[in-house]
Amino acid sequence: MKNLFILISVYLIATHIFSNAYAGKLTITSGNQELKKKDKYKKAYFAGGCFWCMEESFDQVGGVVSVVSGYSGGHKKNPTYADVVYTDSGHVEAVEVTYNPKITTYEKLLDAYWQNIDPFDSQGQFCDKGKSYRSVIFFQNKEQKDLIDESFKKVEKIFSKKIVTLVWKFEKFYKAETFHQDYYEKNFVRYLMYKKGCQREETLDKIWN
Repeated sequence: MKNLFILISVYLIATHIFSNAYAGKLTITSGNQELKKKDKYKKAYFAGGCFWCMEESFDQVGGVVSVVSGYSGGHKKNPTYADVVYTDSGHVEAVEVTYNPKITTYEKLLDAYWQNIDPFDSQGQFCDKGKSYRSVIFFQNKEQKDLIDESFKKVEKIFSKKIVTLVWKFEKFYKAETFHQDYYEKNFVRYLMYKKGCQREETLDKIWN
């Protein structure tokens, strides 16, 4: 009887260990599948004035997985908001757009970008003026650069007017402070007041409609 009890105990312990190991293996497999899925996503970088507004704009594009506010284009490492807005860091407020290329394309992101900026303002965007609020499209490779060039020609043909939006080679993106992430959702009323005060929608309507 004692031997039978020992055998049952060993069996239960072994079963428990195997089950945990198997479950762990499943978790690891699932994690790898998720990593592989993320590897298939692509990124694009844009600056169009206030990054709160650019976050909202790109969040509405089908196929966009995430939009992160940050800083890019400058020389200062790990810049803060104060560095970018109040010093000559060289950075602009920008967004990192992660998208699923099976659902949307870089060309569609470019179309969405133009519809949400004033491409003829060299001093900033809307009520936000200064170097850190300039409109910039960042390219990561020749394919993106070619698509940007084609997009420029298309927009300039519509208006018969030269675009002043800048095109820079992407170097590095620094994520902005937590306070700025998803600001339009977390501070909805204040955000609407800001956007209304800037007359952003009214200006875009005059340009594009």
